[in-house]
Amino acid sequence: MRITVDTGRCVGAGQCVLNAPAVFDQDHDGVVEVHDPAAAAADPEAVALAATLCPSAAITVHRD
Repeated sequence: MRITVDTGRCVGAGQCVLNAPAVFDQDHDGVVEVHDPAAAAADPEAVALAATLCPSAAITVHRD
């Protein structure tokens, strides 16, 4: 699993952090950051949910 984020699209809603806090974080402006991509393997459902709930579609999950 590979995760990419489009920081230019992010609106800072924080759904990613609420649903997968081990994977995502927000910078000082509230923009999404991939905090620990390796943690995604432990809970792929939470990562997928975070991507689905992102209101700006800034998160893409690639299932390589």
